[in-house]
Amino acid sequence: MYIGVDVGGTFTDIAVNRDDGTTLLLHKLSSTPAAPEEAILQGLHSLFAQHDLNFTDTERLAHGTTVGTNAIIQRKGGNVALVTSQGFRDLIEIGRQTRPTVYDMHLDHPPVLVERGMRFEVPQRRLADGRIHVPLDETAVEELAGQFDDACLNCIVICFLHSYAFPEDEERAAEIMRKHVPDTIKVITSSSVYPEFREFERFSTAVLNGALLSVVGSYLDRLTDEAGRLGLPTDVKISQSSGGLMSVRTAREFPVRASLSGPAAGVQGALYRARVAGFQDIITLDVGGTSADVALLKDLTPSEVNERTIGGFPVRIPCMDVNSVGAGGGSIAWIDTDGLLKVGPQSAGAVPGPACYDLGGTQATVTDANIVLDRLNSEALLDGRMPINKARSVATINDLAENLQMDSDNVALGIIQVACSRMVKAIRWTSIERGYDRKDFALVDCGGADALHAVDVARELGMNTILIPPNPGILCAEGAMNADITADFVNTAFCELTEDNVPAIQAIAGTLAKKVEHWFENEAVTPQQRLLVWSVGARYFGQNYELTLNVDMDLDAAEFVARTRQDFQDAHVALYGFASEDEPVQIVNVMAKAVGELQQGQLPLIQTQSDSEPLEYRNSLFKSGVRQRTPVLRRVDLHAGQEIPGPAIIEQLDSTVIIFPNDTCHVDEWGNLIIRLED
Repeated sequence: MYIGVDVGGTFTDIAVNRDDGTTLLLHKLSSTPAAPEEAILQGLHSLFAQHDLNFTDTERLAHGTTVGTNAIIQRKGGNVALVTSQGFRDLIEIGRQTRPTVYDMHLDHPPVLVERGMRFEVPQRRLADGRIHVPLDETAVEELAGQFDDACLNCIVICFLHSYAFPEDEERAAEIMRKHVPDTIKVITSSSVYPEFREFERFSTAVLNGALLSVVGSYLDRLTDEAGRLGLPTDVKISQSSGGLMSVRTAREFPVRASLSGPAAGVQGALYRARVAGFQDIITLDVGGTSADVALLKDLTPSEVNERTIGGFPVRIPCMDVNSVGAGGGSIAWIDTDGLLKVGPQSAGAVPGPACYDLGGTQATVTDANIVLDRLNSEALLDGRMPINKARSVATINDLAENLQMDSDNVALGIIQVACSRMVKAIRWTSIERGYDRKDFALVDCGGADALHAVDVARELGMNTILIPPNPGILCAEGAMNADITADFVNTAFCELTEDNVPAIQAIAGTLAKKVEHWFENEAVTPQQRLLVWSVGARYFGQNYELTLNVDMDLDAAEFVARTRQDFQDAHVALYGFASEDEPVQIVNVMAKAVGELQQGQLPLIQTQSDSEPLEYRNSLFKSGVRQRTPVLRRVDLHAGQEIPGPAIIEQLDSTVIIFPNDTCHVDEWGNLIIRLED
């Protein structure tokens, strides 16, 4: 069996593939934020007992987690000390001297994770070309190490200038530190986390990694201990921000790589389902309890970026290019000082949750609006396991309606429209503003709440096709289950793209190839499973940021230069609208992505049978002032080839699908719902 788990802010999702071509086994339950492993183990116990399964039959357990992200946002990471080159202790606080939002004079950067009193300097300075300007003072490092006490410190992070290319001083300082500090204090270097230039981003990433070591390590210890007691594989695979998996050993050493794993796992699940269903160009929409995540895949190839922000802090690691906005099922509706209705980014989360959960929530949310509009089941969700109190939803919406002096139905509809407008904005930024026509793409749902809003979003964008996989609310778990194990390696190059410099670029690739080979051996990846993808970061001289291009390192110098330059010009035109034929191109870095292709379970087909009958009819509202008698069907009762005219509501364990009047829905052989919008 193959198990995928995704721990979100509101729900924990579990998917199990028995690899026999039968229906996937799915489970969804409320998350336990204080101890995330409790929901995982509780869900696995329930699912395995229900289907009489044996834990020891599990081949792989893959897991996406928000533990690291939440720790940073809530500032609950471990205590960190920073050791840096003399004169640069404040670099991490000075940063780039830019405001988080250009036009907001009141919004400031978050307080740094390392207070000034815990930032230390030692005499050391290398120049950009590697020459030693000030030798590392090993005596000063040794004396500094004697000051650290494990009673108040979890990790020491060593960050020297230009160590991305010349890590020797960092490594030597770390060696000395480890000899003189207690074993309970971890010592890491910025060059080991991700060796790229740009000191501020590299320092920030290393500090975040240091702050997460104790938090994530403790969580993984508890999870793997409990998994071992059950007979599950203790080498749990952890989803990375880049979409691939990593071993527990790697996750303990580099927890920052999993900081954005949830959205990436959802994209992986959508990619896998879209490929099987025959789609090539897709835009994914993942609406959970707190946020909506959007990604664009041209030719089913996800884009990657090398920098993201977590809790206001820059993180320099390979990440799947996912754009997030604060619009989810738990997003709170409120009235601003200007008297206008706003939705999010504040969320009710799992506790207390939307008012209809009857767990103490008192503010109207997007979920409450869907209850009032009779789009969601007003009695229970999760196949009856989660009771719903409609009266509480009605009360919270009525409070807003009274303050806005509007009809309650229109307020509920307005909440949905405002939330959807935030999702539309995210998709516009991902597609139109990057030169893509969103009409050429299908919208793929990969979250629990997106099927409620997909039609509104697609219609506003002018898209006409929506693909809803069999279990969109558990697609992140399914994506983790079907992902490959990956690792990313990088070396800085800083040379012009010319034939004379190609040998130097290939020499860097040779150095990285040795690291890749070592990684393959450590992760027990067989030669048949190995895949290596090369890329470079390229820019015009004088530009601040580079574009990532896939390259073939086996080409001769002339062809390598010609093809890489043409690919760069094409990418520059697509992103910026122009290219300069005469400008020299600079290669900034060389990157290698190592992939260990893992065995994946079979996807089940659904049966062809007679059309299912509605369970009930609901008086649902789709546009202002008009409620329509709407049939409610169960997803598990649908069959391959079935056509469903709108309006209709399709309910299932993890999601609710809305088909608007005059739209049509087709059920394919894999159980996907393909909705075609009326022109």
